[in-house]
Amino acid sequence: MNRKWWTLVVVCLATFMLLLDVTIVMVALPDMERELGASFTQLQWITDAYALSLASLLLTSGSLSDRFGRRLVFAIGLVVFTGGSVLCGAATSPDMLIGSRAAQGIGGAMLFATSLAILAATFTDRRDRGIAFGVWGAITGIATAVGPILGGAITTGISWRGIFYVNLPVGVIALVLTFLAMPESKAPQARRVDWAGMLTFTGGLFALVYGVTRAGESSWSDTTAIWCFVVAAVLLIGFALLEWRVRQPMLDLDLFRVPTFLGGSVAAFCMNGSFFAMMLYLVLYLQNELGYSALDAGVRLLVFSGVTMIVATVAGRLTAKLPARAMIGPGLILVGAGLLSMLGLDEHSTWTHLIAGFIVAGVGAGLVNPPLASTAVGVVPVARSGMASGVNNTFRQVGIAVGIAVYGTVFSSSIVRGLRSRLSGDAAGGVDLHAVAQAVTGGQQARVIAEAPAQHRAELGDAIGTAFTDGMNELFLISGIVAIVGGVAALLLIRTQDFVQAE
Repeated sequence: MNRKWWTLVVVCLATFMLLLDVTIVMVALPDMERELGASFTQLQWITDAYALSLASLLLTSGSLSDRFGRRLVFAIGLVVFTGGSVLCGAATSPDMLIGSRAAQGIGGAMLFATSLAILAATFTDRRDRGIAFGVWGAITGIATAVGPILGGAITTGISWRGIFYVNLPVGVIALVLTFLAMPESKAPQARRVDWAGMLTFTGGLFALVYGVTRAGESSWSDTTAIWCFVVAAVLLIGFALLEWRVRQPMLDLDLFRVPTFLGGSVAAFCMNGSFFAMMLYLVLYLQNELGYSALDAGVRLLVFSGVTMIVATVAGRLTAKLPARAMIGPGLILVGAGLLSMLGLDEHSTWTHLIAGFIVAGVGAGLVNPPLASTAVGVVPVARSGMASGVNNTFRQVGIAVGIAVYGTVFSSSIVRGLRSRLSGDAAGGVDLHAVAQAVTGGQQARVIAEAPAQHRAELGDAIGTAFTDGMNELFLISGIVAIVGGVAALLLIRTQDFVQAE
């Protein structure tokens, strides 16, 4: 087999591994919570630490790869990601797991930022590039599709630690193939590394997500949360000004003048910020509210992920024949329609209420993922592909991180409101509603009810069940709107004429 196709195999193998760790972790979170004693906020950070590290360092990793070599940065990323996975598996506390997840994200950023750039540099023929991007896009759909069921099987059959240890042999094999098959490539005129931009962007993102999470723990008027938002605004505005003035920016703001690049970035944010951010809360509903095991939850999520995998496989073959807008726009609108169709959940609902929404959203997600990759590097010359792929994947990860944080705040606030409106004066006066909300989101409903006065247990149990499902309905509404907005933006902005012809 030609070396360029071996390069595609290596890139897809690494991409599969790092994307698998986004969804494979979801169904294991309740088990991590019980074994490590993690709070709901710590559960959010176990996911967000990974996404934030990815988002914060993707652009810098792209610059480093263009300057020092894409294969070199890719290989270092494999080592860091695999090492971080081993530390995750050995974690003895929530904080250690969060830190190890951040390390995984650093390695993942190096892999993600270089993957599309390597493919763009390797596949110069238009037809071959379309096939390569289609396969890579299909792999992203398959990875996110099999994550829940694989995570559920490993967590139930072995332990949640196994979902991280499985990365060790995969990482070693990918590293060997990298040096055997992948050619080195660099940008002809690589940019200097923009350290000031990296620091302001990373600090701004962290402050934003921490502020939203803090607001969910207490309130939007919390002093710490307000200061976080102020710091985030200052740093992110400072980042934009720096990138506008520096000669060799980490993020060339002129890229957003290309409608297709802007539309692809919005679509990437909305795709990951809608259904994929919602997966955490769907897992909490299936396991903590309905009482399913990790494997049972993964099997039920297979309705969504299986459809996604099938459609993504077909869509990957169509990327060279159909315009990206015709797949991304309608796909996101279908994702939104699927989420909105899940509205109406109540305390008597079963998981079957979600089936139609899973199917519709799965079709949409399968349509979106394969062509979304081409909207990043397809509108720039190969020399700028590192930056372009970094920006696109940054928007993906920012979507997940911000989505999980915002939904967590909305969810906790909704539960508090629901408990306050449904509990009688005596019952409400005997409990700390914020503490109950935190316990409920952390899967401690049974403990809270058992510790309540005997005369209030039945009332509290009914109120908790109703408040939980009301909170889920709010999240379905918000995430559905986010997906539809992304779909409309893709239809309006993505244009065939913006794509650069491969030489």
